[in-house]
Order: sequence, then structure tokens, then C-alpha cells
Amino acid sequence: MIYPLSLGPVMVIVGLLLVLAHGWALLRPVEAKAWLRAFPRSRSYGLFLLAIAAIWAWLLILKIDLGEFTNWRPRLLILIPIAAFLSAKYADEFLAVRSLGMLALLAAEPVLEAAWLRPEFSRLFLVSLAYVWVLFAMFWIGMPYLLRDQIAWLQKGESRWRAAALAGVIYGAVLLISSLTLHRST
Repeated sequence: MIYPLSLGPVMVIVGLLLVLAHGWALLRPVEAKAWLRAFPRSRSYGLFLLAIAAIWAWLLILKIDLGEFTNWRPRLLILIPIAAFLSAKYADEFLAVRSLGMLALLAAEPVLEAAWLRPEFSRLFLVSLAYVWVLFAMFWIGMPYLLRDQIAWLQKGESRWRAAALAGVIYGAVLLISSLTLHRST
């Protein structure tokens, strides 16, 4: 295991993040909509998220067992910062979206690892969410304008916005409640 995380704490962390983010969108829709509209083209958010993704990937390559590709470790440790720099310099269009996609891919791994071989049914709530992250992340990295379009679609109607925000709060609450039902060995 790469990350020393167990299912209960991961469910609590993800559940709290969902409740807080979607609760903000539900309670402060004007500010949340304005922030989301500006996010895809924000260079500062893009550089910040890209730096986090590059550091996370670099630390992951440093620690992970690469098996038969272990001899590639020094090259990858050099390549990651170079790729981050080149991405910031030449792929700056929708950099925030691409960086968010990279972070979603990186974040899915510890979530899936925490649920690995766990017998509880509630782990499937977390696993399903992680695979949704992976699916969206692949599209956001390859076609980053899709996030802009998804945000515009959500903001088109007030009922869509409220339904999406409420769904996120409810899903977060389900994760929090599910974490309470786990055995204390987590």
C-alpha cells in the first residue's frame, strides 16, 4: 500500500469536502457561480494546481515500487518537473482544468486503495465516486473546454444548480453516515 489511509477516515474526508463545497454552492450560489465561471481560464489556479499535481506525482514516483520499471525512476524524477514547466508554458489554455484533472486522477488512487478488499457495502459509494473522478478527469485533461461547458450547463437553470448542489451535499452526508457504520478496525 502506498498511502497509509483506511476506509473510515477517507470516507470522512471526502464526505466533509463534498458537504462543504456543495453546501457553499447551495447557500452562496452567486459567489459560487462567479468563482466557477472564472475557474477554467484562471492562470493562477492553474499554476497552483499544476504545482500540487507535479509535487504529488514526483513524491509518488519517489516512493512507489515501479517493479521492472525501477530503472526509469531517475529519468521520471527529472521528467515530471520538466513536463510541469512545459505544460505551464505551452498548454496554458484551460490550465486550471487540466491541472484539476491531474489532481483528480492522483486523488482517486488513495481513495480506491482505502476501499481495496474491504467487505463493507458502503465502500462502493466511495469507489463509485472515485471512478467518476477518473472518467471526468480524463476528459478534462484531453478536452478541457468540457468543464467550461459543464459549468455553463449547470448554471443555465436555477433548479439544475440547486439539484446538483443538493445532490453533492446528500452524497457527502451518505459518506459521513456510512463512515460511522464501519467497524472500528478501519
